[in-house]
Amino acid sequence: MAGWRRVVELAMSNHDVAELTTVSRSRTEPASRVERARMLLAYRETPSFYAAARRVGAHHQTVQRCVERALAYGALAALDDRPRPGKEPVITPEAKAWLVSLACDKAREHGYPHELWTTRLLARHAREHGPSAGHQCLASLVQGTVCKILGHEEIKPHKVRYYLERRDAEFEQKMAEVLCVYREVQVLKKAAAKSKKSKKPVAIVSYDEKPGIQAIATTAPDLPPVPGAHPAFARDHEYKRHGTLSLLAGIDLLTGKVHALVKDRHRSREFIEFLKLLDVCVSRKLDSAILMVKAANDGS
Repeated sequence: MAGWRRVVELAMSNHDVAELTTVSRSRTEPASRVERARMLLAYRETPSFYAAARRVGAHHQTVQRCVERALAYGALAALDDRPRPGKEPVITPEAKAWLVSLACDKAREHGYPHELWTTRLLARHAREHGPSAGHQCLASLVQGTVCKILGHEEIKPHKVRYYLERRDAEFEQKMAEVLCVYREVQVLKKAAAKSKKSKKPVAIVSYDEKPGIQAIATTAPDLPPVPGAHPAFARDHEYKRHGTLSLLAGIDLLTGKVHALVKDRHRSREFIEFLKLLDVCVSRKLDSAILMVKAANDGS
C-alpha cells in the first residue's frame, strides 16, 4: 500500500511572488511558464498537490514535479525547462566567434563583388575558408545554422540602417537658438489669441532654399481615363528638360504665409532680391518688423 504524500514546504520571497503573479497574468509569456507560475501560486495558498492541480486543471504529479523543481532550483528557475541530455554541439564556440566576426565585415573586403553578406554567401564562404582557419566543424555549415548563430547574436549583416552623424561642433547651441525661436512663436500666438491688440508687431520668417530643381515637361498630352479600360490618366514616359531652377522660400511662422522666389541661378544677388521682396511684403502690413531668417541648409 502506497504511503501518504507528505506536504512539501515551499518558501518564496515577496519578490518571487510578485514575479510569479506577473507571469501568471501575462499574455505574451509561453504557456508552459504561465501554467507553472499558476501551479506554484496555487500550491502556496493551499499546500496540497491535489488541490493545486484541481485549481489549475492539471495532474497532481505535474504539480508535484513543479514544486520539487522549485525547491531544488528556485521558484523563478522552475518556470523554465531544464536542459536535457543530447548530442554535443558540433560547432565550437571559437568557430561561432569566427563566423560572427566574419559577418561584421563587408563581403567586398573578402574579394566578393557584393557589398553586403547574404546568409547563403556567408555559409559558402565559411565552408570554403573555415577549415583552413582552424575550424573544421564549419566544413558542412548550412544556411539555416548561420541564421541561428547570427540571430542569437542579433546581427543582421544583410541589412543597412541609416544614422545621422553630428559633424557640427556647435550643433547644440544652434539647435537651442532655433527651438527658442519656435518657442517665442508659440508665446506670441497665445498672446495674440488672448488680446486682439498687439503691443509690438513682429514677423518671424523661417527661410530655406533648394537649388538645382529640374524643370521638365511632357512630350505629349496626357490621355484621359477611359471607363472599363484605363482607370487613371496616362502619361508618356519621355520628357523634355528645360534646365534647372532655384527655389527660395520663407514662411511666416505667425501667419503661415509663404513668400517664394524662383530664379534660374543661385547666387548672393538672388538671395538679396528675395530679402528685398520679403521686406516689401512685410512692410505693407507692419509699421516696424523684426525679421529672423533661418537658413536650414547652413545647419542653423
